[in-house]
Amino acid sequence: MNKVWAYAVFWSCGLPTDVRFKFKPDPKKSYIFCANHSSYLDIPTICYVLPGYVVIMGKSSLAKIPLFGYMFIKFYIAVDRSKAKSRAEAMTKSAEAIDKGYSLGIFPEGTIPRENHPQMIAFKDGAFRIAIEKQVPIVPVAIVNNWKILPDDGSFTPYIHKMITIVCEPILTTGLTLDDINRIRQQTYDTIYKELKAFNPHMA
Repeated sequence: MNKVWAYAVFWSCGLPTDVRFKFKPDPKKSYIFCANHSSYLDIPTICYVLPGYVVIMGKSSLAKIPLFGYMFIKFYIAVDRSKAKSRAEAMTKSAEAIDKGYSLGIFPEGTIPRENHPQMIAFKDGAFRIAIEKQVPIVPVAIVNNWKILPDDGSFTPYIHKMITIVCEPILTTGLTLDDINRIRQQTYDTIYKELKAFNPHMA
């Protein structure tokens, strides 16, 4: 269902795609895919690009989007980052998804930055905490220019650009502890930044 929906989004908009795998994930294994976030198109991009069933964690307000909102509530993990209880429940559901053999798709910025695209904002710890606690690899995913295709300007009007996504080499967490969160968070950020910078030389 995820794949059908994602392919329908790109087909209906007539968007060309370019997916580059520096690492090919095994659909039978669990990963935490960490991607930069610049557009509402990022969620269907994750579903389109990655093999297997990926459980997406996203902000609870996405449930208000017509049609997609219903699927989001049913199949994904909604989190209201302003509420400690919601954050805790999202972490629990994420751990349960890993225990079931699924992968997670998380945007560690926690929101779509309002300006200076494709510059990222600081990553939050949640994805990296789960990865260490469950000892599953983190796979950085660079979504290069969705901010050009579907800007977060409230219009939901797509523009024709090629969707370019790069699936990077995994960051292993075997044997790591929570003391390593800062290091792997920065490593994930730097990996994605390097890919974005290659396509957007103007980035700071």
